[in-house]
Amino acid sequence: MEFYQSNKVDNFESPDFYQIDDLLTEEHLLIRQSVRDFIKKEVSPIIEDAAQKAVFPAHLVKKFGEMGLLGPTIPEKYGAGGLDYIAYGLMMQEVERGDSGLRSMASVQGSLVMYPIYEYGSEVQKQKYLPKLATGEYLGCFGLTEPDFGSNPAGMKTRIEDKGEYYLLNGSKMWISNAPMADIAVVWAKNEQGRIKGLIVERGMEGFSTPEIHQKWSLRASCTGELVFDNVKVPKENLLPNADGLRGPLGCLDSARYGIAWGALGAAMDCFDSAKKYALERIQFDKPIASFQLVQKN
Repeated sequence: MEFYQSNKVDNFESPDFYQIDDLLTEEHLLIRQSVRDFIKKEVSPIIEDAAQKAVFPAHLVKKFGEMGLLGPTIPEKYGAGGLDYIAYGLMMQEVERGDSGLRSMASVQGSLVMYPIYEYGSEVQKQKYLPKLATGEYLGCFGLTEPDFGSNPAGMKTRIEDKGEYYLLNGSKMWISNAPMADIAVVWAKNEQGRIKGLIVERGMEGFSTPEIHQKWSLRASCTGELVFDNVKVPKENLLPNADGLRGPLGCLDSARYGIAWGALGAAMDCFDSAKKYALERIQFDKPIASFQLVQKN
């Protein structure tokens, strides 16, 4: 889909009020600047139009992969960046300065899809999925939240049954970022013993569908949907062998929340920058409102 290119120039420069830059390495500063330049070029000109149309700019996924924004802490042997968590945080900060929905997409891909495969998956699973997720060839999603169980994931109703040669998966998940376009889903379900297990469900498996959720009031440039499992036969090799119990999905959420916290800083940076620009441009009584003391105080 073509997006309207805004003629607004993104000339953002971050004031370093707390001298945070003094705590960063040269590599960190270079990574931050590279991502900032990328956001200015690829995201800022189109994101307002995408949000107004409530359309996910899917063409950016592979560009995010080229920039190393998808699973940057995953080791290089799996096609990712092998970077530290400060670098990851700075990346998410800059992405969310551009758009919260795109940061959500990147966080889901890295922390909720690649991380569990790396942390809980077999070597075969890592080799099969991680390189394609890192480049953006595959888009992934994370199936934990259900219509009746959001903050209480232990109450999930989604179930798997061991059928000998495969697992039979039934249930549904709700409010899932990336779902409508995802190639794979890391899904959490209870087995016959009530233990929570993780599985990799692939698009195209019979009985697996991903209806899109429309008319959102926020994160409008992200794609959000449901995951519906109607007697889906999941091969046994798609079970994450090292995930058992609620510790599995909660470990993923811990990883994701770290990036989300950095992203919130990026959103705050954009709010400050937007307010400052407006105050300098808005003229009242023949001068910018930034010249009035009450505006300066705020």
